[in-house]
Amino acid sequence: MANLRNIKDRITSIQNTQKITRAMKMVAAAKVKKAENAVKMSRPFTFELYKMFTKVYQALPDCPLEDIKTQRAIDNYPQLLKKREIKTVGFVVMSSNKGLAGAYSANIVRFTLNEIKKALSEGKKVKLYLAGQKAYAALKNATRNLDFEIKSVYSSIMDNPDSASSLVLAEDLAAQYVSGEIDSIVLITTRYLNMMTYKVEKWTLLPVEIKEFHKKEFDQEHNVVHKESSHKIDPLTEFIPDLCTVLQKIVPMYIANIIFQAFLEAQASELASRMTAMSAATNNAQEMIRILTIDYNKARQAQITQELNEVVSGADALK
Repeated sequence: MANLRNIKDRITSIQNTQKITRAMKMVAAAKVKKAENAVKMSRPFTFELYKMFTKVYQALPDCPLEDIKTQRAIDNYPQLLKKREIKTVGFVVMSSNKGLAGAYSANIVRFTLNEIKKALSEGKKVKLYLAGQKAYAALKNATRNLDFEIKSVYSSIMDNPDSASSLVLAEDLAAQYVSGEIDSIVLITTRYLNMMTYKVEKWTLLPVEIKEFHKKEFDQEHNVVHKESSHKIDPLTEFIPDLCTVLQKIVPMYIANIIFQAFLEAQASELASRMTAMSAATNNAQEMIRILTIDYNKARQAQITQELNEVVSGADALK
């Protein structure tokens, strides 16, 4: 009876767990479609903004990069765009606040540690800006073996990333970049590909790296169709009121938008990973219940057979 009771208790426990995993799968499935749509709708704007920023950035020789007085560091485009030696790298790591998403956070932490080791081997200092409790929980222990600093933790952003929170983070990063605390800003995020696939990537935000995008490559990565256009400034292009004013407006927009796009990609990847993990957990629970039910029936049958044998043996003894 003890064995039967244990098996039945395990079946009940797994059934309760299955209810939780099934509910989490349904919640993630409901959210991931919205997150996927947000990513796909924001990508064309991000790409066009990047192209526009690139064109303006290539016209910098016409605008001297001299210090200007601004209330916000993110508006100080001369300091943000000025080339300088990279001595300290700031990694912005975007992970999850919650678990039960498969190997999502573990893959981000592993990628981050590799980048930290690479930067340290090049003689650079490393400071981390963590968006997500999972990355913080894993990386704070790594400080015992690796020489890097966790500068700030932005855990609340990952619960509901929006343009306002992205701008707050952008202003914090710009302030430390302008002050010289960090010489490079690198985003570590996950690019959403589809419901089953994501890719951990690093995006260098500052100093600016100009990358030529080709239509075919961009269409394949982002599923977006756009007209072929050049990144180079037309000599006849006229900036109104002037190039410097345009730069002061577009640089903060560019930095905040790239951060916001990274958050959207990370959120969609996390939800897709959680939905896949909970789907697999639900199926595994169903298989375990099936196997345990068979074991329970076998044990029950063996118990009944034993009881019958005892009755027959007792009856034979009375003859």
